[in-house]
Amino acid sequence: MPTETAQHVDRSTAADPVVRNIRAVAQMERAASLKRPMFARVCDRVTHDAGTTWSIALHGAWFVLWMAVNTLSARRFDPFPFSLLTSIVSLEAIFLTLFVLASQNRLTQESDKRAHLDLQVNLLAEQEMTLVLRMLRDLCLKSNVDVPNALDALLEDVDIESVAERVEEELPAEKVSENGAASPRTHRAS
Repeated sequence: MPTETAQHVDRSTAADPVVRNIRAVAQMERAASLKRPMFARVCDRVTHDAGTTWSIALHGAWFVLWMAVNTLSARRFDPFPFSLLTSIVSLEAIFLTLFVLASQNRLTQESDKRAHLDLQVNLLAEQEMTLVLRMLRDLCLKSNVDVPNALDALLEDVDIESVAERVEEELPAEKVSENGAASPRTHRAS
């Protein structure tokens, strides 16, 4: 009698499509990471480090220490209202914002590339499935098996432009009003 572990499918083999897909995606991620310029890596590192608990704790400790030294000490170099601290924190915020924006721009570009790849794979899968359905219909007709009428609509090539137009018409989207505020766009009547 086979044990539960013996029945478990070993997914570590290269023949397994799940493992192959995971490895392919991991390889794509590594290749994309290696292609990033130094500035992008620095931006990502700064953005990552600034968002950690340690960074928050370090800033909190720095602010408390700065205020304590400049309030309680006899050697105050930045008395209340702490103008020097305010200037330093403002500059840090400006540069941190620029690093975050640069990282976000890169992430948006990568996301767009993935969306384009996803669209291409989906279109290819749709074309392959249409071909399989045509072959299945032909086999059914040759074997005198009834073919559902609904199959006819699935056998037609998909016009991507008309699908995109229909999605644009049917799905609500944000429309920017004259005052610059975003408001939901209403559905158009078909």
